[in-house]
Amino acid sequence: MKDLVMEKNEMVTKGQILEAIEKYFAADARTVDFTGRKANSKQEAIDGQKQTVELIKKVNEISVHRVGVGDDVTFAEFIFDLDMKDGSKIYWHEIIQSNWKNGKIVYEEYYKGL
Repeated sequence: MKDLVMEKNEMVTKGQILEAIEKYFAADARTVDFTGRKANSKQEAIDGQKQTVELIKKVNEISVHRVGVGDDVTFAEFIFDLDMKDGSKIYWHEIIQSNWKNGKIVYEEYYKGL
């Protein structure tokens, strides 16, 4: 499990967010983020993230700071520092909880950090 989450996190830090979802999510994976946005399948998660990715002008930083691994659950603390096409800036300190089954993510929740 540790290898899987480390590989996924490396993809995310390289900006390969959509590719990470494609590779690591189960077809029926569900997600929910701190804004209340939900996805009820891998395809819905990809579609939702595509909309966000298309709004990004420049990635200043995507970094992972801490990772925790338990029984079929992982946690990762990320910083996302982005310049958006509309001129706004996004700085997210985010905790990502991933629930795994058979090497795939079946549920992922995103918590807003401080």
